[in-house]
Amino acid sequence: MTHFGIGVSTAVADVAATLKLAERADRAGLDLLTVSDHPYYADRLDAYAEIGVLLGRTRRISGLVSVTNLPTRPAPMLARTVSSLSELTGGRIVLGMGVGGLWDDIARLGFTKLTPGQAVRAFEEGIRLVKLLGGGGDPVTFDGEFHQVTNLEPAAAPMPPVWTGSVGPKSLAVTGRVADGWMPGHAADWLSERYRTSRPIIDKAAVDAGRDPADIATVYNFPGRITAEPLPKTRADDGRWIGGSPAQWIEELTGAVLEHGAAGFVLFGPGGSTPDETAAARWAEEIVPAVREAVAK
Repeated sequence: MTHFGIGVSTAVADVAATLKLAERADRAGLDLLTVSDHPYYADRLDAYAEIGVLLGRTRRISGLVSVTNLPTRPAPMLARTVSSLSELTGGRIVLGMGVGGLWDDIARLGFTKLTPGQAVRAFEEGIRLVKLLGGGGDPVTFDGEFHQVTNLEPAAAPMPPVWTGSVGPKSLAVTGRVADGWMPGHAADWLSERYRTSRPIIDKAAVDAGRDPADIATVYNFPGRITAEPLPKTRADDGRWIGGSPAQWIEELTGAVLEHGAAGFVLFGPGGSTPDETAAARWAEEIVPAVREAVAK
């Protein structure tokens, strides 16, 4: 399955527009709504409060916090949050997980500032523990460096797929060992140097762990303009996608799926902004159906 989503605002000031966009995306048949997780900013909504309300206002679309700020959300409680959302929505949730990047801001919330090495180890432990705490089974005791639980019963709901936003080599290897999907950082796409140098690290780690690299999907955050008329160039001199007409988007994304194995795309506006109403409509009503049709052939 190829996933098509849209990134929505977490700004408190945008609540009315965000609810409207989510409901429109659901009616149009998109697969994912994504929100970011920056709890240290007072003008931003809490990511899981927002995704819960958005899922409550929709019927078919899934939610993804892209990506969960794991240092601020202890893994056992995150597992309970996600399994609860799964039960409440009929499984319409994907779990995005991140190492944590803005450590000065994380520390302002009262959480311990970790070294890069510690953060990656905590990240892998967190993913492993969260996965143990879904799908029923025997009580879990986990005595890790950063996470400990004792005789804790897993939730009955299966744990949803875990997608990461790994960037550095060590966290990329974690993705290969334990995750189900990867969203390349900095909106890197399938033609970028970041992808070319990062995906092999994931694949090698997967093989070393006895996994099939093909089981780890690559889903792209993909910002750009959707214009009424074709653009002379769809990519900048540095190779970054600029955008273009619906036909240009359709050609680009179809090629990404068929030639590069892309498993999905989340639309953002230029610079990572929330798409406006016109762009969202062209994405959901013109581009996505045409790419789905072309890929199905």
